[in-house]
Amino acid sequence: MMTTRSNMLTAGISNNKVKYSRLAADDDGYIDLQFKKPPPKIPYKAIALAIFLFLIGSLLIIFGALLLAEIIPVEVSLHPDRTIPVIIIGILVFLPGFYHLRIAYYAAKGYRGYSYDDIPDFGD
Repeated sequence: MMTTRSNMLTAGISNNKVKYSRLAADDDGYIDLQFKKPPPKIPYKAIALAIFLFLIGSLLIIFGALLLAEIIPVEVSLHPDRTIPVIIIGILVFLPGFYHLRIAYYAAKGYRGYSYDDIPDFGD
């Protein structure tokens, strides 16, 4: 039996509305999954260390500032020259903690140019 145009229209298929395209004959061997970026690995130990350094450094800076302002009394006979080293050690401990926490925060928020790969992961 030969189908006519009127039979095709009644079946809901129209020749002028259905468009076909030829599939590509050359397969280059790539699949879409190999270009998908894996989820970032979060270095939890490094972030915990950064939080620890940040808090200890902050406490040492505050404690050193209170010693320097003599709000916490320093007896003259018991090493009055410890105030400046406490502040310096506090700054040296605070800076790496702050730096890595800032990178972790920006990476978590998805800011461009920041990723967890910038934080050392200690071989985790």
